[in-house]
Amino acid sequence: MKTLLILLTALSSLFTTLEQSILQSAFTVTLATENEQPMTYSGQLTMHGEKFLLTILGMEAAYDGETMYMYQAETEELTLSHPAQDELYQTNPFLFAKALAQSAQVSEKAAADGKTVLITLTPDDPAREVQRLNLRVRTRDNMPLYLEMKERNRVTTLKLTTPEFISSEPAYTISKPDAYTNDLR
Repeated sequence: MKTLLILLTALSSLFTTLEQSILQSAFTVTLATENEQPMTYSGQLTMHGEKFLLTILGMEAAYDGETMYMYQAETEELTLSHPAQDELYQTNPFLFAKALAQSAQVSEKAAADGKTVLITLTPDDPAREVQRLNLRVRTRDNMPLYLEMKERNRVTTLKLTTPEFISSEPAYTISKPDAYTNDLR
C-alpha cells in the first residue's frame, strides 16, 4: 500500500505543479519510426494548467482555456477554434499524459542518483494506439524533463532543454493584425 501511495504522490505532484506553476522551456521533439531516420525539431513552450503557448516549425499555437489559436507564418493565416479534448491532447502532450493517467497502470522508478523519477503509464486497453508513456521528472521541484510516447510503429520524444518555472504569466493568445483570420468558433 505504501508503494501505491508513493506512485500516486509522484504523479499527482507533477500534475499539481503544472496546474499551479508556469512552465517555460525550449524543447526538442524527435519522431522515430521503425523504418525511417529519426527527425528532430526545436521549439518553445510555455504552459500553465491547460493554457499554453507553443512555437515550432514556423507555426504558433496558443490555448487560453477556451479558444485555440493556430498561426501559420508561411500562409499568414490565423485560425481560431473551440478545440475538442483530442485536439488539445495532440497539441500538448502533458494534457494527454494527465488524461491517460485516468485509464492506465502507473509505475515509478527512482534514478540511482535520487535526482529524478521515471513515471511509466501503460494504458489498460491494449487496443490503444499508445502502448506506453514515460515521464522523467526532477524530484526536488517536480520539473518535467522529458516525455516519451511509444506507439505501435513510432516513438515520439519531447525533451525540455531549458525548463524553468516563471512568475510572469503571458497572454495565451496570438494576435496577427495583418493575417487572414479563419474564425471557426
